[in-house]
Amino acid sequence: MQQRLIHVMDPMCSWCWGMAPLLDRIRQRWPDLPLHLMPASLRANHGAPLDQHSRQALAAHWQAVASLSGQPFGDPQALPPTLVYDTRPASRALVAARELDAERSWVFARALQQAFYVQTQDLTQTAVLVAVAEQAGYPADTFAERFDAASCAEQLDQDLLWVEGLGLAELPILFGERDGQLALLSTGYRPETDVLALLERWLAAGESRQSVA
Repeated sequence: MQQRLIHVMDPMCSWCWGMAPLLDRIRQRWPDLPLHLMPASLRANHGAPLDQHSRQALAAHWQAVASLSGQPFGDPQALPPTLVYDTRPASRALVAARELDAERSWVFARALQQAFYVQTQDLTQTAVLVAVAEQAGYPADTFAERFDAASCAEQLDQDLLWVEGLGLAELPILFGERDGQLALLSTGYRPETDVLALLERWLAAGESRQSVA
């Protein structure tokens, strides 16, 4: 029997940052349960820098997520003035990290979220992504080479098509996958107790199935 969790996320999705502590708890409680990160770019190829109105709207949204989740957020006004809210580079970086070291990819994803939401760094800049990857334990040169590879962009496109085919609009999404079969554990922001209860039942069903076999 093969099983793992699939976490569909965008590193620049505030609700995904809000749910990050849940993933931390899952990793701590079930360290041997593989976690596969699947990127979903919410805002790709936006060409204009954030204007004042957009920053004010972001501030209100971030405050709402912070109030519900307890996660720390910086001030969108502190984001670089040239920032274009394009989530594709960060999602591509997630693919590169996953391919280089899947076990370390959640550490990297958390570091990306921290860099954007707390430190208000520009995750559309390759230099920033490489620096975050190095902090997460990836060799900078190796990561930069993988990030720049055409095959990395192609894999991201394949991942995005897979996510689009799910027909689920709310991020983040958490699946349990057992022998190729998906079980939806969470979509959108959900209370941790609810998600953990579903996960426990899903894992228990797998143990029961394995004992019968």
